[in-house]
Amino acid sequence: MFKAIVLFILAGIAEIGGGYLIWLWLREGKPSYWGLFGGLTLALYGVIATFQAFPSFGRVYAAYGGVFIFLSVLWGWGIDKKTPDLYDWVGAGICLVGVTVMLFAPRH
Repeated sequence: MFKAIVLFILAGIAEIGGGYLIWLWLREGKPSYWGLFGGLTLALYGVIATFQAFPSFGRVYAAYGGVFIFLSVLWGWGIDKKTPDLYDWVGAGICLVGVTVMLFAPRH
């Protein structure tokens, strides 16, 4: 369980961070190597996900989606300095509940 959580967080940071670097390159006029590093970081995200022990690609990626929503709220708060409101937190919490149901529901 600990390994799965760490992998979700690492993949989330790679995806959000890579996208952010590309955003800064294209929207904020940063040098092109920012975009290159962003693309490499996004590729790393795809690799990290393969280390999950869960057997279903679709289920793992769907779960990542919920984790990424939560991490994106934290990224916006910590990096962009945009304080999340109640609805941001409630929505992110709902996503995490959904992730928990998807990954840990008893299946036959």
